[in-house]
Amino acid sequence: MTVIASLLRAAQLPDSPTARLDAELLLAAALGKSRSYLHTWPEKIVSSEAALTFADFLQRRRGGEPVAYILGQQGFWKLDLEVAPHTLIPRPDTELLVETALQLLPATPASVLDLGTGSGAIALALASERPAWKVTAVDRILEAVALAERNRQRLALNNVSVLNSHWFSALAGHRFDLIISNPPYIAVGDVHLDEGDVRFEPESALVAGADGLDDIREIVAAAPQHLNAGGWLMLEHGYDQASAVRNLLQGAGFVEVASRKDLGSHERITLGRLPC
Repeated sequence: MTVIASLLRAAQLPDSPTARLDAELLLAAALGKSRSYLHTWPEKIVSSEAALTFADFLQRRRGGEPVAYILGQQGFWKLDLEVAPHTLIPRPDTELLVETALQLLPATPASVLDLGTGSGAIALALASERPAWKVTAVDRILEAVALAERNRQRLALNNVSVLNSHWFSALAGHRFDLIISNPPYIAVGDVHLDEGDVRFEPESALVAGADGLDDIREIVAAAPQHLNAGGWLMLEHGYDQASAVRNLLQGAGFVEVASRKDLGSHERITLGRLPC
């Protein structure tokens, strides 16, 4: 017979910087319980079926597969989201986009666009905090659109519409008070593409040309035709791209251009306002 405590002690994840947390999340999922259950009942006997499931999870994690993909879910903001390998895994740094958007616009009615929504994380987080906002979430990958829609339905957020669109391609004639995006921003051949969880994430959601700015250039150039006067454009970007993104926004006529720092004190998002 095997108990919870002994399974956790035996779990070996040498290449993970969060080995203990990973093991707890995987065991809790195998048991169908919460992490707190593991600490409350460390001497509970684990069924052979659950032990085998846990062993399979550990093997996949040792191969580098992200915990979020193994479990099919990831927390973001205050939400639990379904995730899948055809979308990026929502990360804590991206919550800075949500925080800043909530500061920029009041809780009164507004129209918001989330470009490249993936799992729907940004759009759904904003919609959950601002019921009066009408949020449109778009992605060019059909599987991502279906995933974001499943998350929307499960969370019962009826102020969100999920559409298939490559950036603005399906949005002719539509204008918004805020356009927000976490687009691809890694350069082709960047060494980070061969490290950690990123190895398992879709390259189409990560890579954007020789300097990583191709998609940001496209968004910045097109955004003024889709913003209301005084509307905001806000973009996540690489830790060393803030200056370049500020220049792009200023060159496109945006004012009040500024960057904000993430949890690691890197300038991670940049925003600008269309003149009134």
